[in-house]
Amino acid sequence: MPKTSSSLTHPPLVLAAHLFMAAAAALLLAGAALADEAAIRKNLPERVPNLPPIDEVIKSPIPGLYEVRIGSSILYADETANHVIEGSLIDARTRTNLTEARLNKLSAVDFDKLPLKDAIVWKNGTGARKLAVFSDPNCGYCKKLEVDLQKLKNVTVYTFLVPMLGPDSAEKSKNIWCAKDQARAWLGWMLEARLPARHMTACETPLERNMAFSRKHRVNGTPALFFADDTRVPGAIEAEEIEKRLSAAHKS
Repeated sequence: MPKTSSSLTHPPLVLAAHLFMAAAAALLLAGAALADEAAIRKNLPERVPNLPPIDEVIKSPIPGLYEVRIGSSILYADETANHVIEGSLIDARTRTNLTEARLNKLSAVDFDKLPLKDAIVWKNGTGARKLAVFSDPNCGYCKKLEVDLQKLKNVTVYTFLVPMLGPDSAEKSKNIWCAKDQARAWLGWMLEARLPARHMTACETPLERNMAFSRKHRVNGTPALFFADDTRVPGAIEAEEIEKRLSAAHKS
């Protein structure tokens, strides 16, 4: 008696059909996502006056909600940008601030790739732990931070001069960099208000490179701290917090 034909007797055909349907569904979803992104890019600037250029639009963990990145800021919008949310997105199950985690990832810089030759270097103790700081000589918070940094033990500090606060900052930065003892000139000014000697002769500085690096990596203010585990902190933090982060970075 001849055997009847059945789809069960042709598993390769069944698998191929399933793969085709899955691929088709994926293409449809991708097309919808692209359409949503285009709608957000078009509608959001029209509805929010003076909105800076949108850098990236991606799906958020919430269906129908998109993450909109503008520089170093994040907004959330629905598919047509009729509704916009400004603030943190929290995973209530894990109590994770997803917005903060995303910003940390976006702003991470590989410490080993920092142009350390363009930094002033000083150390306490063994210097085993590493910290990079972007600082302006006229920044009050930078001066407070520098006082706290002196309390740290066994640390090497790389200071990148970024004269963001105007021509006087640029002049001081040049004189500090061109000093015979850069670290002494820097700490003398920041800790004791000893004005660095004016440097009259030609001296090549990394100031333009430092400013370009800052713009590229969204260092929008000073101080900014970079740790050896590739994390960073915008703004001054207390010595105890720096110590905790240094220890964690050193262990990792």
